[in-house]
Amino acid sequence: FRFPSPIGHISTCPSLIGQCCKTHPGSFQEELVIRPLHSGDIYASFQFRTLWDTDFLQEGQKVSHYRLFPKSLGQVLSKFSVRELHISFTQGFWRTMQWGQPFIPSPPGAELWVWFHDTVSDVDGNWKELTNVLSGIFCASLNFIDLTNTVQPSASFKPLGLGNATDHRFLRYATLPREIVCTENLTPWKKLLPCGSKAGLAVLMKSEKLFHSSFHSQAVHIRPICQQCSSKAWELRQTLNVVFDLHTSGQGKKEWSLFKMFSRTLTEACPLASSSKVYVDITDNPEGELFELSPATPLLGQAVVLGDRRTYSVYDLSRAETFGQLRSFNLLLRWKGDSGDMLRPLLHAERYVAGFGLQTGEIHTVIYNNHPYRAFPVLLMDSVPWYLQLYIHTLTVTSKSRDNKPSYIHYQPAKDRHRPHLLEMLIQLPPHSMTEVTVQFERALLKWTEYTPDPNHGFYVGSSVVSALVPSMVAMRTNFTQDQPLFSSFVPVKEESSYFVRVYTEPLLVNLPTPDFSMPYNVICLTCTVVAVGYGSFYNLLTRTFQVDEPSPPLSKRLANLIRRMRGVPLLT
Repeated sequence: FRFPSPIGHISTCPSLIGQCCKTHPGSFQEELVIRPLHSGDIYASFQFRTLWDTDFLQEGQKVSHYRLFPKSLGQVLSKFSVRELHISFTQGFWRTMQWGQPFIPSPPGAELWVWFHDTVSDVDGNWKELTNVLSGIFCASLNFIDLTNTVQPSASFKPLGLGNATDHRFLRYATLPREIVCTENLTPWKKLLPCGSKAGLAVLMKSEKLFHSSFHSQAVHIRPICQQCSSKAWELRQTLNVVFDLHTSGQGKKEWSLFKMFSRTLTEACPLASSSKVYVDITDNPEGELFELSPATPLLGQAVVLGDRRTYSVYDLSRAETFGQLRSFNLLLRWKGDSGDMLRPLLHAERYVAGFGLQTGEIHTVIYNNHPYRAFPVLLMDSVPWYLQLYIHTLTVTSKSRDNKPSYIHYQPAKDRHRPHLLEMLIQLPPHSMTEVTVQFERALLKWTEYTPDPNHGFYVGSSVVSALVPSMVAMRTNFTQDQPLFSSFVPVKEESSYFVRVYTEPLLVNLPTPDFSMPYNVICLTCTVVAVGYGSFYNLLTRTFQVDEPSPPLSKRLANLIRRMRGVPLLT
């Protein structure tokens, strides 16, 4: 069984993408890819690549100079013996059917998966300390990651860098689907760049504009690669993906520009960057009938991305003529006509909760294979919290109204308040089909201290992960060179006929049986009232002093005394 590894067993350096090329120690590259979407929106993807020529995992190796690599991350890798680290923060959900496939997918909220070195004895201890450290570095809530939301996938997340790690005991994966991404997460992310946000493409990252969009995702990927096929180096990739919606941004569809998207223009490349480029996808605009680019560029490039050959207009920021006489580069995109319909992605997935009441329910995961004549296997991974007690005997997989028996199933049951459910299945998708996976569950009753401050809002369940080797429309390149764009060289390619795709479904929002938390308040108020009335009366009786009042004189006597007082005569006794 070899499918779950998208890159197979890496034993030689040339099998890695672009990793065996001649690079300089401590080099840095940056690029921006702009893709006009068929919906009229704009997809902007930033990628920054920093190389660190060292191997600090060797015994006795001490590192004192980090070059362009951020020292904070270098020390974390060394202290916790991290082999690979992948972390992402995403606000919004990627609409695959409207926008196509992203360059690097990520689920809503926060996602963290780490491969530790095989010399680590206490993986759970390192994992706990690492999440707390990363929580401080990125100003996030990663400290809420514990054993109750951490799993060890056996096949879904294989190393993307140099190595032969196959023992999933050294892998940890966790998500926080409710994590909110804001400026306090973006600021430390930008500080990891060699030029920060002072020069280069990072000057466009204005928080006010980035978060006023329909989708925003920032990520950090660290992995070991080979350097000139003789030594090991570390690669840091920082990616930021954003989709500007023409409705939410208040801009019209007919014209877009860097200034309208980011409120800034480019004035220079990062002085420390060996390569700084801007790519604009013009595959669907070969003759300029859909949109017009200004300024125009004679530089064109082609790259095979996600199984399709794409054409790009290339703007090299290291060339002075790119900025013109004003020393300012403001790319303008003016629409001319309708962009037409988008080709449906070959692989798509979605998930929802069915049922009624607050006792039982059913999770439905639907996977679409839109290829007209090719069938291919997919690996589905589900991590379900312990308070949703799965009935695994009710698991069903159907394709075209027929049972579809998975060829591989790995299930780890949950332990209450200790670990979540983990379900991994290898499913063969027939061509042009819809495959539905259903499983029933029962809601658990939590302790009153385990509820969130807003329990009636519901509890989030992380996204399902679908991994697959999808048939490619064109021949994929297995050997990449240094001049290849960064966006086309992240996931290693093992075969020319297919490419690796990872798809995330929507997170679920599930209601649990929730007690009426207002009742304790009512009971406290009622009890205090009864105690105050009862104790107050009793205390009043104990502390009051009683006096005998003399009887008042009759009315005739009082009237006589009144008259006598007016006349100045002594009163009657």
